[in-house]
Amino acid sequence: MNWITRIKSAAERIKTVVRKRASKSEISASKYISCHGVPVEKKVIKENNYVCPECNFHHFINPTQRFTMMFGESNWKKINAPLVKDPDPYDWVDTKKYKDRLKEAKKITGQDSAILSCEAKLNDIDVVASAVNFKWIGGSISMDESENVLAAIKTAIEKKCPYIFVSASGGMRMMTNMLSLVQMTRMTVGINELKKNNLPYIVIIASPSTGGLQASIASTGDICIGEKGATMAFAGKRIVQATENTELPDDFQTVEWQMKKGQVDMVLDRKNITPTIGTLLSILLKKHKSENIEENNSLIKDPVLETKEAS
Repeated sequence: MNWITRIKSAAERIKTVVRKRASKSEISASKYISCHGVPVEKKVIKENNYVCPECNFHHFINPTQRFTMMFGESNWKKINAPLVKDPDPYDWVDTKKYKDRLKEAKKITGQDSAILSCEAKLNDIDVVASAVNFKWIGGSISMDESENVLAAIKTAIEKKCPYIFVSASGGMRMMTNMLSLVQMTRMTVGINELKKNNLPYIVIIASPSTGGLQASIASTGDICIGEKGATMAFAGKRIVQATENTELPDDFQTVEWQMKKGQVDMVLDRKNITPTIGTLLSILLKKHKSENIEENNSLIKDPVLETKEAS
């Protein structure tokens, strides 16, 4: 066997050892998902609210899945928000046209914008909820998203009911520049109107929750609940580390770390978020059953919501 034959033989052996990387379509078609270094059946993950039962990792869920999990399959109604006439006023182009990115995002998610809002009931209490879809251009916020939030707030005020916001965003959308940044103010003004009407505003921090959304309405909730393991930050960890020129703790910018610093009220497993919100709203709105009055009143001194204007 000459050296050429030996090289060919070695190459064939390497081919049998090194697997070809799976394509996106193959991954999507597979009945397994990679988690903590091992394959886990997607069915098992789904049955456990998209949380791994072995390592407790909270996998991504879109707004439709979250609303179905929170309120039930057909117990929520989508709020149709107005869309701006020209979502691309700057004719933005980077590696591709912004118009093409919008078309792709709509196709991938089935949503008109990164935010989906709905009317629903939780513990027989009318609520309005909004959730951000991170797969819609990184959950970035621009004009259509702001209009969706304002439509949801308007509905909550008209129905005199609480507003629940699920944050999972990379921040404001650079493709619309200043028109994106001013939405931080518009949405905050909307939240202040909600607070003037003394209606509860509850924020759920899902992963990741960063940038301008976190710097505006995601940080102004009356109650802030972190979903276990979620990232909550403004600037990225590497930027902070370079600026501070110091080593940061391993749990830096997690909701667990933020709770230690007073930015988050509680951190919960996904399965416990909905029942906890139900209990909180029952207390805040005095909807609790008479047999639970003493138990619920022991949780807070005065079961009347006091809101503060967002800044």
